[in-house]
Amino acid sequence: MKADLHVHSCYSDGSDTVEEVLKAAKNNGVTHISFVDHDTTKGLAEVLELGKQYGIKVIPGIEISAYDFKRNRKVHILGYNYNPDAVHIQSICQIVAERRQAHSLWQITQIKAAGYWLNEDEIIKSANPSGTIYKQHIMKHLTNEAYSSSAYKQLYKKLFKDDGVASGDIEYIDVFDAVRAIVLDGGLAVVAHPGQLDSYDVIPELVEIGLGGIERNHIDHSDEDYQKVEALANKYQLVMTGGTDYHGHYGVPIQVGDIVSPLNILCS
Repeated sequence: MKADLHVHSCYSDGSDTVEEVLKAAKNNGVTHISFVDHDTTKGLAEVLELGKQYGIKVIPGIEISAYDFKRNRKVHILGYNYNPDAVHIQSICQIVAERRQAHSLWQITQIKAAGYWLNEDEIIKSANPSGTIYKQHIMKHLTNEAYSSSAYKQLYKKLFKDDGVASGDIEYIDVFDAVRAIVLDGGLAVVAHPGQLDSYDVIPELVEIGLGGIERNHIDHSDEDYQKVEALANKYQLVMTGGTDYHGHYGVPIQVGDIVSPLNILCS
């Protein structure tokens, strides 16, 4: 078994289509996969159908952009094996999507006012089938530099960070509401890459409302993170997951299946 349980597609902020990701997964020997596109279940039907065609077991997934208001930090929550209708998940994610779209359109206006040429209609078109514009879509229309290049990073920071003309962020969903929604929809709620966002402190509190897992294997995790995750998983009987966090050209250079999930009940 080779399971990559953290990949993204063009249904959110990944550059590749579902089929392109699955082709790569097949070529790399991946047997189980989960598309955890941000704040949407929109691509699930296509993912399930194409998964059958490529002989890869697809585990329904999502990554919800949430916030720990007690500690004032972002927390991402992965949801797996939720009910197909996902009414609770869709309800809260619709709010996030609307806020993100409005903010992205504002960012485009600000960047244009700063003297950069952007065509809003073309950006909207390039964001399909997501239907929501992400910063990666805007950057695609500003530079041909690779995501990992210094030129890309400098422009991104200049525009979107600190006192950049398009800096700022949306108000995210409360992390407790995100976990509750996944649980209510019959899914397994998992804290994503806790080492990346320093999400460790909230985990005991989330366990009390149904958190079932924690992501161990991630490109941003160190040996110290592995130890922390394992200790928490053992203490609270949490499933450990993992994957590449693949975004295609919109993310760090990595191939589908380069990082895999520990053996767990998700893939049984």
